[in-house]
Amino acid sequence: MTADTVRTPYRVQLSRLTAGWLDDDRAATLHRHAAAYGPLPAVRPHTLIDQVAAARLTGRGGAGFPTGVKMRTVASKRGPAVVIANGMESEPASEKDQALLARAPHLVLDGITLAAEAVGANEAHLCLPRSRAWLADIVLTAADERRRAGADPVPINVHLMPHHYVSSEETSLVQWLNGGEAKPAYTPPRPFEHGVGRRPTLIDNVETLAHVTLIARYGAEWFREAGRGEAAGTLLTTVSGAVAGTGVYEVEAGASVGEVLALAGADAAAQAVLVGGYFGTWHEIREVAPLPFTAAGLRSVGGAPGACVLYVLPPTACGLADAARVLRYLAGEGAQQCGPCMFGLPAIADDLSQLASARPEGDPLGRMQRRFGQIEGRGACHHPDGAVRMAASALRAFAADAHAHVQRRMCLASPHGRPRAGLLPVPRPLAEGEWR
Repeated sequence: MTADTVRTPYRVQLSRLTAGWLDDDRAATLHRHAAAYGPLPAVRPHTLIDQVAAARLTGRGGAGFPTGVKMRTVASKRGPAVVIANGMESEPASEKDQALLARAPHLVLDGITLAAEAVGANEAHLCLPRSRAWLADIVLTAADERRRAGADPVPINVHLMPHHYVSSEETSLVQWLNGGEAKPAYTPPRPFEHGVGRRPTLIDNVETLAHVTLIARYGAEWFREAGRGEAAGTLLTTVSGAVAGTGVYEVEAGASVGEVLALAGADAAAQAVLVGGYFGTWHEIREVAPLPFTAAGLRSVGGAPGACVLYVLPPTACGLADAARVLRYLAGEGAQQCGPCMFGLPAIADDLSQLASARPEGDPLGRMQRRFGQIEGRGACHHPDGAVRMAASALRAFAADAHAHVQRRMCLASPHGRPRAGLLPVPRPLAEGEWR
């Protein structure tokens, strides 16, 4: 297998994980998967971990931690381990994981099997959201094919979990699999020490595990043939908003933000972009366009790829209105385990909504700045920090609009004097108490 490069002015879009997606929009069967990639290789556990480390693969779920280090740490612990594949994809603006599972489920399932063998696991789980029954049907069909073929020495258990924003956090998965609620826990020990059943537990995003599959088959050197600078391989990114081609793109790691936006046909009149998803940051496009779409590349402007999301704000939309909608959603998605989630985020959401409507009461800007400082770093999990980061970046990116709104004047992008939100999806909340 070789990486196919789409003929664009840049070497941006590649087809590794997405090979064959344009030829058939159905999920690949085990037979078609084996014909495309060959049989699952027999790789010694330490050899695979060494190959993953040499490939410089990092997690594709948001944190970007080196996958080889993670695997080696779990493998070094005493007793049989557990592997969890995280397919929850609770980021509303992301569709990459569901696209991967819907088209190439066996790439992910191969990765789970390989990871289980590498870390000495005798138990494996794939966690999916209950809200996507159609996706569960595809994955369960693929898992059944593998059971009939005897493809997985370690059985893979597929679970459907409640789909809150925080339910995709790794400790939420562990809590739920241990019989509790799908809420995050930030007290030691960490899952790699004592996770499911208090056993060492490897938790990886489904895209990460699909890359492990390709590294096992083609090697670390092949994987690094794609990528720029220290960034290696490819990554799936979801681009939406004011673009000609909304969708999931497989791009070379280290490609610039501007190159990815050009690939999707971003509106030339658009001026702002949300980078990283709902825990991400708003920026002027001209500020981030030349920067690599990597953690290191975006660090200078306070950004990160996060869930590998790029949302282009439509030129006629009010960025503050979009940010207010997102923050209201995040305020309702907390686990309600601490004061910042229970009281802080709803208060900031009220302030931002007032500001976005250009009908402020008192000084919402001043109140938000004070509350940012009171909340940051004080939550029981990282949920309040992520929400505050997004809100604070909106005030910076749309500073001129914010000051206009404070004076009860609408921003220039709002037609007919009314703030217009963009296209960011805001899911309906689950029933109160639906955490199990």
